[in-house]
Amino acid sequence: MTDNITTIKNYLSALTQVIESFPVKELAEITKLLQDARENESTIFVCGNGGSWATAAHMVCDFGKNTRLSDRKRIKVIGLGDNIPSLTAYANDEGYDRVFAEPLINLMGPGDVLIAISGSGNSPNVLEAVKAAKEIGGTSIGLTGFEGGQLKNMVDHPLVIPSNSMEIIEDFHMIVDHLLTICLRQ
Repeated sequence: MTDNITTIKNYLSALTQVIESFPVKELAEITKLLQDARENESTIFVCGNGGSWATAAHMVCDFGKNTRLSDRKRIKVIGLGDNIPSLTAYANDEGYDRVFAEPLINLMGPGDVLIAISGSGNSPNVLEAVKAAKEIGGTSIGLTGFEGGQLKNMVDHPLVIPSNSMEIIEDFHMIVDHLLTICLRQ
């Protein structure tokens, strides 16, 4: 039992350290970008791999439902992993690294926004989506951790969670989702 208490306290202490060094300025810039996308009626696309897909799906739900205001335009948001038959067809026929890029090519236009989530910053399918967004003329946001991986240098707006723990990085990606949702609802 003592080991569990120590583990829990250490984890909570690590969360506190990330809060104290959280990249607030970068998140404020991303918030403004998404507010502008709403006003310009641009579409926001979201993708992520594994646990990051769970965060991406949650973000799509929050942006679509929890930001509705009677005096504001609705946010257009699409999760690139929502269509499982399409995802598995691309994975089978063209490779798993193309599962987000191919639907993005079909749907994204210049001025639209991609939020790419990868804890490591090195998920090939997420990186391919960022490449596709750049070719189309979209703006890219990257949520990552560790040192940022390849994603950090590929996106227009990186937000790197200052942690080397995947669990803490994923926790903070959800916090980012909720902070963005709250700001978009104001």
